[in-house]
Amino acid sequence: MQSSFSTPIASMLFDLDGTLVDTADDFAKVLDLMTSIAGLPAVPREAIHQTVSSGARALVELAFGIDSNAHDFKALHSTMLSLYGQQVAQTSARLYPAMDRLLSLLEERGIKWGIVTNKPEQYSIPLLRNLGLLERCQTLICPEHVTYTKPHPEPLLLACTQLGCAPEQSVYVGDHPRDITAGRDAGMHTIAAAYGYLPPSPPIAAWEADTIVADVEEIIQWLNSDSPRRHHN
Repeated sequence: MQSSFSTPIASMLFDLDGTLVDTADDFAKVLDLMTSIAGLPAVPREAIHQTVSSGARALVELAFGIDSNAHDFKALHSTMLSLYGQQVAQTSARLYPAMDRLLSLLEERGIKWGIVTNKPEQYSIPLLRNLGLLERCQTLICPEHVTYTKPHPEPLLLACTQLGCAPEQSVYVGDHPRDITAGRDAGMHTIAAAYGYLPPSPPIAAWEADTIVADVEEIIQWLNSDSPRRHHN
């Protein structure tokens, strides 16, 4: 796997849920509790995986079969956020296989790395702290830090500014079309994580990412390639 960088990679940025960290079990535990109390069937894990990237509102809609206009939607959404905040404090989330090795490789090579997420700071910070990543991460951009969130490029450009790295020397890894759109519009090399929480559509091949990887090992292989240059899988 190779890319079109004419200069060495200066930074690698990651989406959080479904890219850097497997957080689906935290959401599943919250939804299991809520649907059990309501006397509803548990939400299939595959459906949770396909919806996590769309946020808590979409998960409430999925679990209860309602839309945001329903009279009880606001209360259910509030309950979910409260329960999720409690769950994050005792998170079941884990780094994806080989991700710690990738982060260590970046650190060894002096390649800065950080996180750009649409997950609010009040959940991102305790999650990363509990996983021992908060001190390692060199920048964390959440919705509170910007005017526009992904798919707008502003969060990625802010991360590059904080890291002191040019966007064209930076890579963004994500598991949703909006990640690839944001990275591309920021002028970065984009990697689509096929191992993450992919939405049902469009297919990943239609996202127009520069590179598609099946697992983190493939990111390591790409990083270790002799002359990275931009290409489409």
